[in-house]
Amino acid sequence: MNDLPGAIRTTCPYCGVGCGVQMQGGRGAQALGDITHPANHGRLCVKGSALGETLGLSSRLLSPMLRERRDAAMRSAGWNAALDRIADAFARSIAEHGPDSVALYVSGQLLTEDYYVANKLMKGYIGSGNIDTNSRLCMSSAVAGHKRAFGEDVVPGCYEDFECADLIVLVGSNTAWCHPVLYQRIAAEKERRPELYVVVIDPRRTASCDIADLHLPLAPGSDVALFNGLLLWLAAHEATDSAYIAAHTRGFEAALAVARQSAGDFETLARTCGLGRDKLQSFYERFAATEKTVTLFSQGVNQSSQGTDKVNAIINCHLATGRIGKPGMGPFSMTGQPNAMGGREVGGLANTLAAHMEFARTEDRARVQRFWNSPAIASKPGLKAVDLFEAVHEGRIKALWIMATNPVVSLPDANRVREALRRCEFVAVSDVVRDTDTAALADVLLPAQAWGEKDGTVTNSERCISRQRAFVPAAGEAQPDWWALSQVAARLGHGAAFAYRSAHEIFDEHARLSAFENGFAEGGAGRVFNLRGLVGLDAVAYDALEPVRWPVLARGAQSGRLFGDGRFAHEDGRAVFIATAAQTPAHAPGEDYPLVLNTGRIRDQWHTMTRTGLAPTLGAHLPEPYVDLHPADALASGAREHELARVSSRWGSLVARVRFSGELRRGQVFVPIHWNDQFASDARVGALVNPVVDPISGEPEFKHTPVRVEDFRVDWHGVVYSREPLQAQQLAWWTRIQTLDALRYEIAGRGAVKDPQAWARQLFGVGDPRADWIEYRDDSGGIYHAAWLREGRLQACVYLAPRAMLPQRQWLADLFTRPRLSLRERQSLLAAAPLGAGGNEGPLVCSCFRVGRNTIVKAVQEKGLQSPREITACLRAGGNCGSCVPELRALIAECAASAAEA
Repeated sequence: MNDLPGAIRTTCPYCGVGCGVQMQGGRGAQALGDITHPANHGRLCVKGSALGETLGLSSRLLSPMLRERRDAAMRSAGWNAALDRIADAFARSIAEHGPDSVALYVSGQLLTEDYYVANKLMKGYIGSGNIDTNSRLCMSSAVAGHKRAFGEDVVPGCYEDFECADLIVLVGSNTAWCHPVLYQRIAAEKERRPELYVVVIDPRRTASCDIADLHLPLAPGSDVALFNGLLLWLAAHEATDSAYIAAHTRGFEAALAVARQSAGDFETLARTCGLGRDKLQSFYERFAATEKTVTLFSQGVNQSSQGTDKVNAIINCHLATGRIGKPGMGPFSMTGQPNAMGGREVGGLANTLAAHMEFARTEDRARVQRFWNSPAIASKPGLKAVDLFEAVHEGRIKALWIMATNPVVSLPDANRVREALRRCEFVAVSDVVRDTDTAALADVLLPAQAWGEKDGTVTNSERCISRQRAFVPAAGEAQPDWWALSQVAARLGHGAAFAYRSAHEIFDEHARLSAFENGFAEGGAGRVFNLRGLVGLDAVAYDALEPVRWPVLARGAQSGRLFGDGRFAHEDGRAVFIATAAQTPAHAPGEDYPLVLNTGRIRDQWHTMTRTGLAPTLGAHLPEPYVDLHPADALASGAREHELARVSSRWGSLVARVRFSGELRRGQVFVPIHWNDQFASDARVGALVNPVVDPISGEPEFKHTPVRVEDFRVDWHGVVYSREPLQAQQLAWWTRIQTLDALRYEIAGRGAVKDPQAWARQLFGVGDPRADWIEYRDDSGGIYHAAWLREGRLQACVYLAPRAMLPQRQWLADLFTRPRLSLRERQSLLAAAPLGAGGNEGPLVCSCFRVGRNTIVKAVQEKGLQSPREITACLRAGGNCGSCVPELRALIAECAASAAEA
């Protein structure tokens, strides 16, 4: 938490917490938390701390590229040629098929200024609503729920509420791993005030349960039933605020009636939710009795075919008790991406206009068009993400421009998305990375500026606008996304409206539109989103902009909680209770697909790994794609712990390592979302996910897809380290992990490797018979060890053996850091184990300080350590970001149990 004089202050590009970061120096510089930023006060998670490791250029797209035909290779091209190609494709399609034949698919990784220009071009100048964003996949149900209840997409509270609350309910959110810095704020408050009560509602017993007083392992898909039941409980036990309901809301009786119809009696409700009666009653009683209650919800609520109703069922309970917009109380939506909120502000979703204005209001459409002085305005919402790519598949969208996202990995039914892009007449992709699953299908690739190079703003989950500032020069020919969009707009004949010279000019226009004909500042009817106080910032003031929470009604003002006065954004000023009938998920498990697949993030990776996959620090904790199962389900399916298994649905399949975490009930499966064709042979979980969406928000049902699991038999396993990517080989399975000085591959194959030396030399591209090559071979045991050195420095090594006999990985990775190997180290390579001193660290637990499981267990056992704090004092583990603290606590408990058994 040091303050670095002269450091550039910027904002982390990962989750929606929106942490402030200090960067000093160039590429590879260490990232430190910004102690002045209100979101994190200097704390960073392990991903944020490792940002400097992600700024290398080895994987970067450094110049525009295009190809004349799909079957031709990409070639470098100048910016003019690439932009001309995009503009020509869009112009031709619009002329022949109309404006709805083209589309933009953008991302919460864009800055607000990029988002603003994209939305303006598509909705105001092309005249189509067909711009949507990958934020559709994580928080659009929250947007829809907010608008239905409050009249506008507004998160009422702020992070300080978690430190004011007496009850915190985490619903569908593994906050410890997905929003670690906010979780650490909650954990610190829990330590300061042990009476703070924490409830975790999640089908899995995740790391977030580490500080929970109560865990409700909810049956997947039963959230609406749970919160309908809570609403009924509050009403039946006189725990509602009848005066508040009468003065500030409407629809309470209708919502109560629908809840009553669908809930059944208490025993039935408990069975529906998969909960014991005592646990359910304990939660309801605690909620009813605790005024200062915050309910944090995230993807586990949103990513559902009933996601919007789940959001409103939660909000209903807060409205019924008047617990909203006041210190320590309110529903709180945590967004998944750094600028998902900024995209919502500027109309990045297909069904919204800029500045929180709406298609359904004729005056809003006219207002936006009048402000832009645009030749057209989209008259209806565009296609939401899943429908948009279905339209691409059907040929209704002829030209598509994808920016800062990887839909071939992240969308549901991802194989169909891949086929849609193959069929599309024209695909452009703007990205920072050269090789992605989506870029492989593009006609034009545009090099975008990366984090650390680009300049603009982002908005976090508590409505706080922060600056992202450049601290390194742009790589190669990379340009800002807003610039590329403006250049295409000029080629389409709209140059005067897109003559931006800098990001601050775009931000000023965005702020002016937010205040345009907006009565909120004067206390009249108007939109809550209003940046009137930021209008007119010059370049110097924009560059110096401090984090500020909207609405900003005067220069230097800072907004706090909203709706605390009981006045909402609906025309009558009231909030609306939404009647939510509990429904089962769209696809039920059955004989062919008996298990329910849940997907999500892991602690040290992010989205499709185009950034985090480059960081050695982040690859060691959970290095392989995995499928988490209950042991009884694994036994029934023939899958074995630590071995490979195939997970299949009606839509696709993948292969991953079997893991028994102990987090799951029977009937459930968990697979992380991150791996793709650049990092694994067959691990895109999006290919399995059903394409059903919420009918209101359009958000896909990522948390409930019926699947089956089967053993994936292989004849041999191996581990490979190499300074260079491997040469092509036929492998049944592989995954790639970045280490400090080499690439690590876990591999498996079928059929005997008849000539291991020839096979290994081909793997590394070693054709010189005089190369420094050492090897050990035991055909009877199926063992082969080989290493290639150059001038005494280890270049590559390979080990084929039964899986249990493969060498310890971290020891091998450390050998690649040596400038020259000693004779003893060469001997250890053949023995596949360190000779003499040196132990096995075991699987990594603390990524920040690289402390392994075995080291922690040994210290706990030998020194009698009894708390994470004592482990930190001894080994430093857990002393930086705190993300591993739940695992430290679990290891302490495991050691205590082992000691008791002994």
